[in-house]
Amino acid sequence: MGKRLSKIYTRTGDDGTTGLGDGSRVAKDSLRVDAYGTVDEANSAIGMVLASSSVPDGVRNTLTDVQHDLFELGGELCIPGHSAVTDAYISRLETELDALNAGLPALKEFILPGGGQAAAACHLARTIVRRAERVTTTLAGTESVRPEVIRYLNRLSDLLFVVARVLAREESGQEVLWNRER
Repeated sequence: MGKRLSKIYTRTGDDGTTGLGDGSRVAKDSLRVDAYGTVDEANSAIGMVLASSSVPDGVRNTLTDVQHDLFELGGELCIPGHSAVTDAYISRLETELDALNAGLPALKEFILPGGGQAAAACHLARTIVRRAERVTTTLAGTESVRPEVIRYLNRLSDLLFVVARVLAREESGQEVLWNRER
């Protein structure tokens, strides 16, 4: 277990730097900090989905597992050279994705974010995960990032899209379809 904080403010970041998990200091606007910060933001957005009482137990369990995964993934990004995410994490996401998608009708239209509070929150979480994926991919162009991290984020955004579809049907009985002719 890492160091426990007994005091929340340390003043060490007042100069615009922050400490990485390996003890080194970097600028707060570095790509690495942006990447793990965006993963943290995605985790918080998933927490907003889970705050809804309309989330079915199976989806709730899946998203709770994802929150734990994202905490570990953020740790991997925060500690250069650290490995946490494995192919098993990605396989689990794919299994969940396939199971949830099997109960949905085939897509014939574009879907707009919405369909209920939890569904809309899930779409927001999906877009934040996509941003995390983009920032992490940019980071991987200049620093070492294991490919499992990017694959996990890619698969997670797919899972969240399907979960949003499930939640829209759960909450309002339908998804919000794009209508060019409106």
